Amino acid sequence: MLIERIYDEDLAQASYFIGCQAKNEAVVVDGRRDIAVYQDLAEKNGMKIVAVTETHIHADYLSGTRELAAATGAKIYLSGEGGPDWQYGFDGERLYDGDKITLGNINIQAVHTPGHTPEHLSFLVTDGAFSDQPGYLLSGDFVFSGDLGRPDLLDEAAGGVDTRFVGAKQLFASLRDKFLTLPDYVQVHPAHGAGSACGKALGAIPSSTVGYERLYAWWGPYLPANDEQGFINELLEGQPDAHAYFGRMKRENREGPAVMGERTPLRELDNAEVAKDLAADKVTFIDTRSNSEVPEGTVTRSLNVPAGKSVASYGAWVVNPETDKNPLVLLAADQEQAMDMWDHLVRVGIDNVAGYLTSLDGLPTATPKLIQPADLAGFDAAMVLDVRNRTEHAAGHIPGSYQLSGGRVMWHLDELPTEGTIVTYCQSGVRNSVAASALRRAGYDVVELDGSYAAWAAWRQARESVASS
Repeated sequence: MLIERIYDEDLAQASYFIGCQAKNEAVVVDGRRDIAVYQDLAEKNGMKIVAVTETHIHADYLSGTRELAAATGAKIYLSGEGGPDWQYGFDGERLYDGDKITLGNINIQAVHTPGHTPEHLSFLVTDGAFSDQPGYLLSGDFVFSGDLGRPDLLDEAAGGVDTRFVGAKQLFASLRDKFLTLPDYVQVHPAHGAGSACGKALGAIPSSTVGYERLYAWWGPYLPANDEQGFINELLEGQPDAHAYFGRMKRENREGPAVMGERTPLRELDNAEVAKDLAADKVTFIDTRSNSEVPEGTVTRSLNVPAGKSVASYGAWVVNPETDKNPLVLLAADQEQAMDMWDHLVRVGIDNVAGYLTSLDGLPTATPKLIQPADLAGFDAAMVLDVRNRTEHAAGHIPGSYQLSGGRVMWHLDELPTEGTIVTYCQSGVRNSVAASALRRAGYDVVELDGSYAAWAAWRQARESVASS
């Protein structure tokens, strides 16, 4: 048996390629939409992908299940659990608790583990050539390394009302009745790692075991004591802000993401033509430079989505394909970098990219406004906006600031003043630059706090040191 973990650092998301070396067949679990990585694995190992499945209706990325099935002819398997309100809207064989997918000697058994979502499945994997007992659990968003999948996302992102309490109770039962009945040696392979907003304290370790989690995870002591309420209280306390785009992911993943098919490589565009399209508001420019470069001058009304490992995350903060119909133009060093960024964007359903430019030559530019920490107290701001997570804000913030995380700002404009200047900040400036660019494009007068909270905190400490000396 072959198990390969494919990890996307952008979204802290793991998918799995499980192959039978006797029959040269493979299944992909929780795949993403840029599917070349799975096709390359299959070719490298002389295998055919015959099945695709997923643990649940995802909220943080757009599933590649339909994309991969369309490209390979693989059979789709989907959860049939969760009741009528949580059924998939596209075709695939339904899996229920105890059902199996078989590849040669490999058995992949569905285990219904509700809590994070009502329809959630985990997959127990048995390598029949080695043992008749399961040795691996693909736990999806049920059990992470050191943490559990949050049960409040349906409230936070999918329009639910107080579903978190039912979900938390289900999670307690799933741990007690399913997870902790497994042998301690069973390896646990989760769908997310550190940095994901699908939990509050995910570990960076790629896998764990049932026994290790039983002994050392924060939730371990609650189960033997049957302390359900204590478990629920700690589980729900301190969960991070859910990004607003999660609601779109839920809807699209439930109904079935659009199948892109083979994508034509992006072409380099002509700067003069792009300048005309910008003037006519026919395209949206994505400045992919860092937050330290953008203040030197950026394309007027552009969005800042820094190139690197967070293109999907930041892109989904500021581009909503349901309302933003302009094709995107990316700033990129070359076609390879542009294609890599496009791969990241399609993982969150941002498919409409017209091409790329390698410079800003000939484009209309503007210089974002900055304010120094020392000048903030005397500045007449309509709002000082903290775009960090609410847990960061609670740990320390600029007095009088209003917290609205960067992943939620553009969906909650009703919370912002309609007149006056908004001063924005995050921790170091990266998230702030992304959110501020979107607010500027939307017509707000925005001034960014230079160096953000870290610089303000350092200025305050230096001032207090002088005052006390």
